[in-house]
Amino acid sequence: MYPSSATTDAQWALIEPLLPPPGNAAGRGGRSEKHDRRLLVDAIFYLVRGGITWRELPREFPPRSTVWDTFTRWVRSGAWARLHDALRDQLRVRL
Repeated sequence: MYPSSATTDAQWALIEPLLPPPGNAAGRGGRSEKHDRRLLVDAIFYLVRGGITWRELPREFPPRSTVWDTFTRWVRSGAWARLHDALRDQLRVRL
């Protein structure tokens, strides 16, 4: 969709296991996720890489309120910090 922010299959294979489980996983109940997690990650990367406002998020991505809610939920859960640390550690080992 947007090559500058689209995650490759290899990148997604590294990122996906580091994200928190969906709300309906682990037997806790809850509604299943409506939007694909990879598309949500791509939308967040699009915003960060482009330095644009949330209101300028293209319509091809999930609604900006959904992207924002997901982003803030993952920030509060520490998922972004864990993701950053894990990817940094993998890079350091490789180098």
